[in-house]
Amino acid sequence: MAKMERPFDEELKTLKERLLEMATRAEEQIALAIRGLKDREEKLACLVLDREEAINLLDIEIDEMGLRLLALRQPMAADLRFIASAMKISSDVERIGDLAVNIAERTIDLLKSPQLKPLIDIPHMALIAQEMVRDALDAFINGDDKLAREVCKRDDQVDQLNGQVFRELLTYMMQDPGTISRAVDLILVGRHLERIADHATNIGEDVIYMVRGKTIKHHVEEGRATGLKGCPGGERP
Repeated sequence: MAKMERPFDEELKTLKERLLEMATRAEEQIALAIRGLKDREEKLACLVLDREEAINLLDIEIDEMGLRLLALRQPMAADLRFIASAMKISSDVERIGDLAVNIAERTIDLLKSPQLKPLIDIPHMALIAQEMVRDALDAFINGDDKLAREVCKRDDQVDQLNGQVFRELLTYMMQDPGTISRAVDLILVGRHLERIADHATNIGEDVIYMVRGKTIKHHVEEGRATGLKGCPGGERP
C-alpha cells in the first residue's frame, strides 16, 4: 500500500527546493567571482554584484516560509528539525553569497593595477569551497550525515591554503612596498574563501543535527563517544 502524503509534505518539498535554488545560485556566484579575478574580467565581477539581490530575496522567502510552517503546522521531531535547519542553512547560504560579492569587489579594485602574480592557490581554495557548499546541500537534501562530516573535514584544506596565500603575499609586501595594496586585496580574497568554507562547515553541522537530533558542535565528548565529531572551523556571523 502506497504511503499517504501528509497535508504539508508539499510545503516541506517547496522549502527544500527554494533552499537548493538559493545554494546553487551562491555556488555560481563563487565561480563567477573567481573567474573574474583569474581571467581579469570586470564584467564577470559586475555580474556577481547584479545577482546578489536574487539570493537575498530567496533568503527572505525561506525565512518567511519556515516561520509560517512553524506557526501553522506546529511540526514535531524530524519535521521540526528539518524546518529549523533549513532556516539556519539559508542564513549561511546568504552569507556565502555576500562573501562572493566581497570577492567581486576586491576583483574590481585589483583590475585597476597590473596583475601581482599568477593565481594558483586562490582558485584551488575556491574549488574546494564550492565543492563544500555543493556537498553540504546534497547532504541536507538527502539527509546524509556521513557526507556532512566529510564536508567538515575539508575545512582544514582551505585553512592550510589560506595560510600559504598569506605567507606568500606577505613576502611580496616585505620585498616591495608598491605591492601592498594589491597583496592586501588578495589576502582578503583568501579570507573570504576561508569564511565560505566555514559557512559550508556550519551547514554540515546543521545536517548532522537534523539527521541525528544532536548539536554535535556543543557536545564534543558525546560526539566522540558515539563516533560523531564536531566539525572544525565552523563560524557563524
